[in-house]
Amino acid sequence: MSLIEVLVSLVIFSIGVLGMVGLQARATQLSIDAEDRTRATLLANELVSQMWAAGTTEVNQDVVAAWQRRLADTAAGGLPNAQGVVSGPDGEGMVAIRITWRSPAKLPSDPVSSYVTKVVQP
Repeated sequence: MSLIEVLVSLVIFSIGVLGMVGLQARATQLSIDAEDRTRATLLANELVSQMWAAGTTEVNQDVVAAWQRRLADTAAGGLPNAQGVVSGPDGEGMVAIRITWRSPAKLPSDPVSSYVTKVVQP
């Protein structure tokens, strides 16, 4: 009888350990997603800072092209499979900066991650 009790307790313990491993894997995945969102925010803010320094929402295409290259370069702090689009100013002078990326850990059927910020010069 005690052997059966030990086997049952091992099964229960194993299920608990598997649950903890799954929880840790999910926490790691969410941490990586948060880090990617933070990098997207910082990269968009980098371009916004250049707009503020220039005093206009019009950005030189060379600056945008360099920013897009940095955005896609994961070795230089960019995002995986990233693309950045800067819209022209609308009627109110508002510019939208949109960054999209796809983490290698996500399935192709998963939606892409995106970050959008809008800028208006006073």
